[in-house]
Amino acid sequence: MRTYLVVVDETPEAEVALRFAARRAAKTKGTVQILALIPPVEFVGLSGVQATLEEEARQHAEALVASAASILTEESGIKPSITVQAGEPVPLIRQALADNPDIAALVLGAAATGSPGPLVNHFACVESGQMPCPVMVVPGGLDNDALDRLS
Repeated sequence: MRTYLVVVDETPEAEVALRFAARRAAKTKGTVQILALIPPVEFVGLSGVQATLEEEARQHAEALVASAASILTEESGIKPSITVQAGEPVPLIRQALADNPDIAALVLGAAATGSPGPLVNHFACVESGQMPCPVMVVPGGLDNDALDRLS
């Protein structure tokens, strides 16, 4: 089954990428895999404080993904698979792609203004020729009507 991998965070462009992926999946009878990344927490000398910070970051990411999944299901009827991972984004995305050969595309949202973002810069530029699937970069400035028309 065709799967669209979407990396979600709190940015508006992630929401745009998720909506685009959901619409593509619905039209191609595919599915969506949501990957929420928990950035590494800066090292704190006290292990109890470190563990608390890491747990808070995980809970925040899980709440973000639950909200995104709910919106996706409401809008497209697709129930996505969800993965929450802690660590450096690039290796985690590479691993997600390696773990699922059904991924048809990595869908990333580009910021509406300024730099498109570190993941877009990396996967659409640095590693673009070595990717196991196409990278779809969705402009973050698209409104819902444009997304619906283009997907």
